Amino acid sequence: MRGREDEEVTAFVRASHGRLLQTAYLLCGDRGKAEDLVQTTLAKTVMAWSRLQRSEGIDHYVQRVLVNTFVSSTRRRSWWEQPLGRLVEGRARDEYGAVEQRDWLRRALDALPARQRAAVVLRFYEDLSEQATAEALGCSVGTVKSLTSRGLRSLRIRAEADAAGESEVRYA
Repeated sequence: MRGREDEEVTAFVRASHGRLLQTAYLLCGDRGKAEDLVQTTLAKTVMAWSRLQRSEGIDHYVQRVLVNTFVSSTRRRSWWEQPLGRLVEGRARDEYGAVEQRDWLRRALDALPARQRAAVVLRFYEDLSEQATAEALGCSVGTVKSLTSRGLRSLRIRAEADAAGESEVRYA
């Protein structure tokens, strides 16, 4: 039985890693931090694997762990490793930053508060319903609507400011 469980866990990790990495990148805006976030999320999932039911529950659990770990990391700065200085070498190629719109979106999402960012990413990138987003965030549907509305309003303000050439704008 243990061998079969190991095979299921391995298959799940292989199947979900890419999607989780993309979502984590949109949440935190940094490839290295996204990889750390996914690794932590998958480690927590593996530890709880025997408790999880194989139905749709595991995907919801993983999304919730990913979001909760991200939001917690924004509260505890010591969670992420902090570099002591800049590297002399050039920056590694960022496969997500090749398109100007993606880069703009990443910077715009990074400017949002963590829970607003999580709500926007889950609703519009992961294409979750309001109910599923509420479950992932551990809040009510009304809170998801409010977080999403505020996040989208901030993104619109930023887009309008960038189009007008303004550099410093206060976001809602």
